Amino acid sequence: MVGCSAESGAASGYKDGTYEGVSPNGIHGEIAVAVEIADGKIADVKVTSHGETEGIGTLAVEQLPGKIVEAQSTEVDGVSGASVSSAAIKEAINDALIKAK
Repeated sequence: MVGCSAESGAASGYKDGTYEGVSPNGIHGEIAVAVEIADGKIADVKVTSHGETEGIGTLAVEQLPGKIVEAQSTEVDGVSGASVSSAAIKEAINDALIKAK
């Protein structure tokens, strides 16, 4: 039996508001995000600061937030060639989602 929790990144019953999350594991340090919850669901995700490499790393910054809002989960494919950046963005979003529970 498989369950969903903030740690697995599946949206369910979050408190409305905007929550900040951080991951120290970006390519060049910390990645910070703001996750907006509306009607208990992930409404918006913004990467608010990062030091990712221009080009490949910034593709993850540009593409992942939309994928996560659409899927209502951080369990989405990362950006090819930007696996470290993708993982750090997901980690920061999960940090915010834990706060939204």
